[in-house]
Amino acid sequence: MSRQARRKSNSGIYHLMLRGVNGQKVFEDEYDCRRIIETIHYYKPISKYQVYAYCLMSNHIHLLLRETEESISQAIKRISSSYVFWYNKKYHRKPRESRNN
Repeated sequence: MSRQARRKSNSGIYHLMLRGVNGQKVFEDEYDCRRIIETIHYYKPISKYQVYAYCLMSNHIHLLLRETEESISQAIKRISSSYVFWYNKKYHRKPRESRNN
């Protein structure tokens, strides 16, 4: 079942959560935590969001962001795709095979 579409915020501020599949850890060590923070700050001038707060847990991250010019969906796509690509490369993870095969 797909996720319900995010409702548009009047203020443009969103509480977002990015998490690992099946509760899997997404931050194995301190460097992983630094990497996600660096990734958030890297895309900030590109996506033009404002960061109000974040909280890193071992298997997820909470973000409080305000969208401006680019949609929050596109900004989160940039952040998560970049981090997942890096994480999979670092830990030699391969993409999951299609469930239809």
